[in-house]
Amino acid sequence: MPSLFVRPASPLLSAFVLTALLLGGCEQKPGNAAPGGEAPPPKVGVVTLKAQPFAQTTELPGRTSAYRIAEVRPQVDGILLKRLFDEGSEVKAGQQLYQIDPALYETALKSAEAALKSSEALAKRYAGLVKERAVSPQDYDQAQANFLRDQAALESAQINLRYTRVLAPISGRIGRSVASEGALVNNSQPAPLAVIQQLDPIYVDLTQSSKDILRLRKELAAGHLQQAGENAAKVKLKLEDGSLYAHEGRLEFSEVSVDTGTGSVTLRAVFANPDHLLLPGMFVHAQLVEGLQQQAILVPQQGVTRDASGTPTALVVGEGDKVELRKLEAARTVGNRWLINSGLNEGDRLITEGLQFVRPGMQVTPAEATNVAQQNSQNPSAN
Repeated sequence: MPSLFVRPASPLLSAFVLTALLLGGCEQKPGNAAPGGEAPPPKVGVVTLKAQPFAQTTELPGRTSAYRIAEVRPQVDGILLKRLFDEGSEVKAGQQLYQIDPALYETALKSAEAALKSSEALAKRYAGLVKERAVSPQDYDQAQANFLRDQAALESAQINLRYTRVLAPISGRIGRSVASEGALVNNSQPAPLAVIQQLDPIYVDLTQSSKDILRLRKELAAGHLQQAGENAAKVKLKLEDGSLYAHEGRLEFSEVSVDTGTGSVTLRAVFANPDHLLLPGMFVHAQLVEGLQQQAILVPQQGVTRDASGTPTALVVGEGDKVELRKLEAARTVGNRWLINSGLNEGDRLITEGLQFVRPGMQVTPAEATNVAQQNSQNPSAN
């Protein structure tokens, strides 16, 4: 009786058969197309560039400082009788601020007046007697000297009495008083009675590197900066909250000082401050307008990349919806955009979406980009 047991094939033979079956299953007849036909062109998001006016600016950091500062100090010793101003108020030059007890100085003035009257009478009498040789010339000269001395003493007494009225040396805002009624003051005390600061106009001290100062000087000389006079440029001010200050100032390039410790350069701008909105010590940014471009090209940063050499490049959709590579000359960033000097023109369709799926020469299907915010109508500040 024949056996029903079938001897298994060798492992090598089984592997051969399996490979043949797989190759046979994958084989297609020549001329058959893949299911669905050719792949469609990839979709990309584009931004159509438009030229627009753009004011190119340079921004410098700085702090405000008072236009003039005066320390109010006593010129004579005595007891304060009155304080004649409100702390934090506006005072005028020559306005009385304090009254020092004048009693001692009034007495000294009367004594000086009496001494002068006596010496003046003696000098006049000796003037007649010396002609008659009734007194010696030496006595006459001494009488004249005593008269001049007493005259100077009287003037000194008048000045000291006047100094008991402490006056404001400049107009401006006065701070707090460090002395009150009844306090003893003297003309050699280290602390001032009060400090007056003139806030209109006001200074803005700007710090910048010497390299940037040289560039700004050249741009001013070439007429690129808006001039406000000889060796001065027009400047605007941005406050700490980002708002623009209402008044335009002038930046003086003639008054430049260099910090010997840091090597930084300090420039000083002057601004009108009629409402006293600017206070000493505020941190601000000054904006210098370098020029106005009527046909500036500003492009989203998403559409600009750099090649291996660091050159900025961009991909645009050209004729026939084919991708073109452009090499750019980018001047600076302006918010979230690049200011382009060359390489892109008005009407170019810049690719900002799908860059990773395309290369120059490929045909694409362009659509409006969704990864770029709408450009503001206002001109942004350049960085």
